[in-house]
Amino acid sequence: MNTYIPDSSATGFSWFKSSYSSSGNQCVESAKVPGMVPVRDSKSPHGPALAFSPDTWSLFVRSIKEGEFGI
Repeated sequence: MNTYIPDSSATGFSWFKSSYSSSGNQCVESAKVPGMVPVRDSKSPHGPALAFSPDTWSLFVRSIKEGEFGI
């Protein structure tokens, strides 16, 4: 399940930044929602968000940690 949320301000989610994020607005925010992992750009809090299944998000995070994307 990957979902596009056109206006993340209307969802009523409680957004947070990772404890690994530095201060400022250049990071990804997430919200705790059962059954999905919504994410948005902190520079655009009223803009769109994406929602992923927990399995898809876990795979993405693991792939980053393993250097799959060259980061």
